[in-house]
Amino acid sequence: MIEIVFLGTGSAVPSKKRNASAIWLHYDTDFLLWDCGEGTQKQMMTARVSFMKIKRIFITHWHADHWAGLIGLTQTMSLEGRKKPLYIYGPDAERFVNNIKDLDYRGQRFQIIPKNVPYEGNEITKIVEEDKYDILSAPMNHTVPSVAYCFKEHDAWNVDLKKCEKYGLKQSPLVGKLKKEGKVEIGKKTIMLEDVSNLKKGLKIVYTGDTKPCKNLDEIVKDADLLIHDSTFLDEKHNRMHSGAKGAGLLAKKSGVKKLILTHFSRRYVDVKPLIEEAKKNFKNTIAAEDFMRVKLKR
Repeated sequence: MIEIVFLGTGSAVPSKKRNASAIWLHYDTDFLLWDCGEGTQKQMMTARVSFMKIKRIFITHWHADHWAGLIGLTQTMSLEGRKKPLYIYGPDAERFVNNIKDLDYRGQRFQIIPKNVPYEGNEITKIVEEDKYDILSAPMNHTVPSVAYCFKEHDAWNVDLKKCEKYGLKQSPLVGKLKKEGKVEIGKKTIMLEDVSNLKKGLKIVYTGDTKPCKNLDEIVKDADLLIHDSTFLDEKHNRMHSGAKGAGLLAKKSGVKKLILTHFSRRYVDVKPLIEEAKKNFKNTIAAEDFMRVKLKR
């Protein structure tokens, strides 16, 4: 299961109801953070989610409403005695993260390791590979170098014991060997994992960050179970390089997305209902993110 907590759902300037961008993600034993706007650590305390357990932080771009919370968060981690390294990903991450680290006379008491993410071209890049999931990135189209991130759970084979019986295979250590090695020998027969199993597709979640519509966005969101999309305005703003609710709905519809959550709302929208209604004209399964909203996804 994947649990997501929206810690900040506003754009540019925090408001009474919406903090700057940040999304907390929990999968298995890993805790990740997508963007870290001003005040994110306080939001995490209010939401009662752990900031000390965060393994990796993914910054979409270096506008302050997406990263300024890193200063307070890393300072607090240091004061609380963190020992494990923290990995921070983003376009030109080495430059910006090292500048943040230099703001303290003493430096942090734990390693902060920047990881540069490609922000030019048309390639979707695998930037993290774990046993059960990968993190992918793709360059976006914004006023500064910007990327989108994709959490992709690995597909899994579930052994069907009824299918196993047809091959004379019963619940035993052989089933464990089959899962591990992909095949087992019984007598003169070779049984392949796919012969006696059902494939369960892994979950896919995409967070766009700030971007106007572009080809790379079309590619990375295909068949996503959840798309978390920039909805700063009602419609695309060419001079601001932002998408809008209308474009988000169109993208979700044509890309085979299962659920769309709009976020990063301009403070001009005290009521975001018009944005949701606009997106729903093309994609019905659309909701608006709110600070502290929790979403759980299962295979």
